[in-house]
Amino acid sequence: MRLSIKAKLSISISIIVLVVLLLHMVLTYNVTKDKLIEEIQQRMNVIAQQINVSVQQSRLTAKSFEVQLAEKLKMASMYAAGKLPPRIDQVSNEQLQSICKDLGISHMSLLRAVPDSSDIIIERSSDPSEIGMSTKKWGYWHTAFQQLLEAQQVSIAKGEKLKNFWSGPFDVSTSNPNHIDKWGYYYDGKRDYIINPYIRDDRVDTFLELTKPDNLIERTVKTQASVIEIAALNPETFDRPPKLTVRHDGIQFVRQQDSAVLYGSYNLKHGHDKQYVDEALEQAKPLFYEGQFGNRTIIKGFIPIHAEKPYVLNIAMDSDSLMATLHDQLMRNIAIGVVLLEIVLISSYILSGMLIRPIQSILNKVNMISVGHFHTKLNIERKDELGLLAQRINSMARNLDMSTERLRTLYEENRAMKEHLESFINQSKDAIHVTNLHGQIERVNQAFVDMYGWTTDEVIGSSLPNIPEHLRDEERKIEESLQAGDPVSIRETTRLTKDGHLLDVSVSTSPIYDEAGECIAWASITRDMTNRKRMEELLRRSEKLTTVGQLAAGVAHEIRNPLTTLRGFLQLQQQTKRMNDGHVDMMLSELDRINLIVSEFLILAKPQAVSFQAKDVRIILQEVLSLLDSQAHLYNIEFVKHFDQEIPLVNCEENQLKQVFINIIKNGMEATPSEGEIELRVEARGTNEVVIIIKDYGIGIPADHLARLGDPFFTNKEQGTGLGLMVSQRIIHNHRGTMDITSELNQGTEVTIALPAVEVVEDQKTSCPLLRSGAPM
Repeated sequence: MRLSIKAKLSISISIIVLVVLLLHMVLTYNVTKDKLIEEIQQRMNVIAQQINVSVQQSRLTAKSFEVQLAEKLKMASMYAAGKLPPRIDQVSNEQLQSICKDLGISHMSLLRAVPDSSDIIIERSSDPSEIGMSTKKWGYWHTAFQQLLEAQQVSIAKGEKLKNFWSGPFDVSTSNPNHIDKWGYYYDGKRDYIINPYIRDDRVDTFLELTKPDNLIERTVKTQASVIEIAALNPETFDRPPKLTVRHDGIQFVRQQDSAVLYGSYNLKHGHDKQYVDEALEQAKPLFYEGQFGNRTIIKGFIPIHAEKPYVLNIAMDSDSLMATLHDQLMRNIAIGVVLLEIVLISSYILSGMLIRPIQSILNKVNMISVGHFHTKLNIERKDELGLLAQRINSMARNLDMSTERLRTLYEENRAMKEHLESFINQSKDAIHVTNLHGQIERVNQAFVDMYGWTTDEVIGSSLPNIPEHLRDEERKIEESLQAGDPVSIRETTRLTKDGHLLDVSVSTSPIYDEAGECIAWASITRDMTNRKRMEELLRRSEKLTTVGQLAAGVAHEIRNPLTTLRGFLQLQQQTKRMNDGHVDMMLSELDRINLIVSEFLILAKPQAVSFQAKDVRIILQEVLSLLDSQAHLYNIEFVKHFDQEIPLVNCEENQLKQVFINIIKNGMEATPSEGEIELRVEARGTNEVVIIIKDYGIGIPADHLARLGDPFFTNKEQGTGLGLMVSQRIIHNHRGTMDITSELNQGTEVTIALPAVEVVEDQKTSCPLLRSGAPM
């Protein structure tokens, strides 16, 4: 269904008003709820303070009552002291029963210290159930008995302390936990026992029952609306197993002070209550939370009470009344909102019709512009935004007319430029291909097709098919560097043709950016380096043959020595006319030496197929030194070797490396005018690189010549061509290594060659170690 702007505007205004009303309702609901919860919390605080005050008052009343009973018990003790003999063995239980009747008290017991023990027991009593009870485990009661027997003032904070007398607080009787008794203890030092009168009276129980906080809490729960339960929680024993007190007859019971709930009822339990009890005491402020208990929503408050023994008052209130109040207010707000929304809907519809009348004219003008008619003018004389819009549309029509003409001109220019670029790409002799960021080919030129053999239709939309398998990891790293924005220089590598041949090429890759400066593709230019590589190989072989010719004299000298030995032994045997086994062994040894020298010389001189393998540089260098040893003796030069014990392998073409080492060592020998030494070092730099250092102490190289070393036909030798060092540098470059030459006149020259080490990886399929290197394979 298509709605008009008038209807859309009216509906939009109504939706905005509806959203505002909903936000207002939600805000009002939350604010009201917070205020009601705050009132409930304040109400809980007031209830807690009232209960605390009432508890304190009842405790003061009980304290006054305790003092009166303590005075009565002291008078009874002094009366009994006048009636009873000083030794306990002269007192009978019947005498104590008679005195209790005379004084009107419940019972009387006599306590005596056990010799050679710290225990104090009840030996005589008007209540037979108490006779023989030990007081050793009675805590501070036992301490008070000891202080009385030692004629000291009782230091216990609880109870009432008088001269020669101490009365303990109201407590559950150990012999009969069903009663709460009041005890008194009197000792004047004139007898060997403590007189212990105590009152166990229904009036005491009635008084304590009337003044205990449970009655006050029960009345508060009945009179306060929404209050469900109130409990005084003991933080020391809360959420722990109750501490049991054992009677002398083995029966266990829990004292009030050892109970988790001091008074009140605690039925609505929750796992978070222990945390709130501890935090309320620690922070010294009330804490509240709202929770679901069955089908009821309960608000629980934890109010810390700082009394002689701190505790936490837990008050639980029903929040149903709170929710009912909030629901009523929400319904009233919804009713008001519905009426306001109807008024706004009608008013906005009328107002929208008045505002959008000029829009039809503007719409007609825009339709004409859309079909290319820019010359019709809008005539809307208004000062508001619609009048301004009409002026802007007229101005836009004029600008569009001019812009369209400029675009037409630019299109022609771009078309000509595109044709020019197309001609340049297609006529280039270098292969050009463009790949997107996902590695798929988007475009190739004719040179690409001619070089590799694949047609345009075969490669468009697919990945590059001309990368050899062993170079895929290397190409992936180059792509990652390009994506990271790192520059990549022109690189020499190999590529496959469609018929399976390998081409030596140089590749240059550059990013292609859009108007926003974002990379959208990669353009690669590939040049066939086959002819150049062939020329370099011929040059390398030429230099190699030159080196072999120079070595010929040293090899001839080396062969002449064992030949002389052979001739001498043969002449000796010819003269003696008999065979000497020792001479035969020596002649065979010299023949083996000649064979070794000739084999090494032929290996160096014979053209070999280029095959990169993992080799130990120390072994290659040692074989070169064996070959040059005779020539070194002619020059009176000594080779000093420093090879590390642990050297990783390098991926190399052994014959080419020998050519490099021979060239450098011969240069060092020729630069040493008289006897001297050439130092050779092989070191490992970490696990990624092997370094070969060849240092002589000859005449050195001038500083202005160092920069030109390696240039074709530049040499310091009279008979040199300047190609040896250039070929050596090229060989090291092809091995992905570096060669650095430092020199100082009359001090010597140092050549440092760094080659990448072979990386040892483990084949996941066979669990066998494999070799991986950055050098070509």
